[in-house]
Amino acid sequence: MRIGVMSGPERGDSARKAKRMVEDARWAESAGLDTVWVPQVPTDFDALLAVALMGTATSRVELGTAVVPLQSQHPVALARQALSAQAATGGRLALGVGPSHHWIVRDMLGLPYERPAGYTRDYLDVLDAAFAGPGPVEVENKTFSVHNPLGLGPVAPLPVLVAALGPVMLRLTGERADGTVLWMADERAVGEHVVPRITRAAEEAGRPAPRVVAGVPVCLCRPSEADAARERANRILGEAEISPNYQRLLAYGDARDVGDICAAGDAAAIAERLRRFADAGVTDLSVRLLPIGAGRDELVASKERTKELLAGLAADLR
Repeated sequence: MRIGVMSGPERGDSARKAKRMVEDARWAESAGLDTVWVPQVPTDFDALLAVALMGTATSRVELGTAVVPLQSQHPVALARQALSAQAATGGRLALGVGPSHHWIVRDMLGLPYERPAGYTRDYLDVLDAAFAGPGPVEVENKTFSVHNPLGLGPVAPLPVLVAALGPVMLRLTGERADGTVLWMADERAVGEHVVPRITRAAEEAGRPAPRVVAGVPVCLCRPSEADAARERANRILGEAEISPNYQRLLAYGDARDVGDICAAGDAAAIAERLRRFADAGVTDLSVRLLPIGAGRDELVASKERTKELLAGLAADLR
């Protein structure tokens, strides 16, 4: 299991955040981690711009988006942005995309949220054509009529990962993409729902075994503080539970909320929990560092302890 860390969703002003995200990438590379994952939060920093910035400060670590909502821009615009970021990082981009949720697409952006799987399939048609370049992008399908010259081409293989939570999206992702990016999936949901469906679809399509990227909050703390860590996870990360998509995914597993998915406790407890994700079929772990404490100093110290643990576990969990 490859080990990565999330960067970007923490609060803070833009100028400080840009510097901190670059520092996160430098730390991840020096600590021996495999990937830095940048969520595209609706109110926050552009994920692909962050990837490009991180690429200027690193040389080895993979840089992934987790994930860019497809409806937020035309597929040619996203392809151009992704190819530019991939070139800026020397070919280290993993492009995570997804059809998002009704409360982002419809309620925030004012766009229709219909046929998300069909929309994703049509969108991938355009991305596939663009990533086969350089050359003209010619696509006609139910959603897009594209006849666009494009002088950019990938500088290296560009993996595309799709946020796939339900059976239809998992089948589509196995058939068309390089893997999936998950949030709100526990070990049972991964092992009994996600992995069998996406793997079977990839095999039937003649594609390689897909990557399965699981986002997991992690907090190194005393065993007596584990419940407090899970409560904090629910408090600061629980807004995603309002999505019917996540509710359906939770129903495939044993977790009731993100707190149940959180790996919290001492080093042994965390290592054991993360190995269960690997045993379930997770190929890539995206750790959401979850500090606890009464004030800023305690939160910073808590985060640093968890980072040290993660660096130590990276080699053991591969």
